[in-house]
Amino acid sequence: MKYTKSGYPTGPGPEAWFTGSVYIDGIRNPDQHSAVGCAHVRFTPGARTAWHTHPKGQTLYVTDGIGLVATRAGVQQIRPGDVVYIEPREEHWHGATPDRFMAHVAIQEADETGQVVTWLDHVTDEEYGVR
Repeated sequence: MKYTKSGYPTGPGPEAWFTGSVYIDGIRNPDQHSAVGCAHVRFTPGARTAWHTHPKGQTLYVTDGIGLVATRAGVQQIRPGDVVYIEPREEHWHGATPDRFMAHVAIQEADETGQVVTWLDHVTDEEYGVR
């Protein structure tokens, strides 16, 4: 067993990856013991990821608030306790609704090269649904 004591500070989500204010608490990064990486991500109202893909897919577990997750096919509302699986290489984004906070645990696996995510363009207001 490996025990890691809490101690990492909460970090802001990089502007290249997010629109709005997002805060990330790392849980684990892929390493020599496991290819799994995960983080607890908190979105302020209106905040969201950029479009992105994961080579081995991604699982989201919603812990708080009301959010949105979208693929090129459409948008789905998500709530606490919901689990969303995004297929490998499927373009998607996720974040809070315009008037509510949302938090989720994001779980993804690194591929053979160590890659866990490919970031794409920012989600436009029109794609997000802001009128």
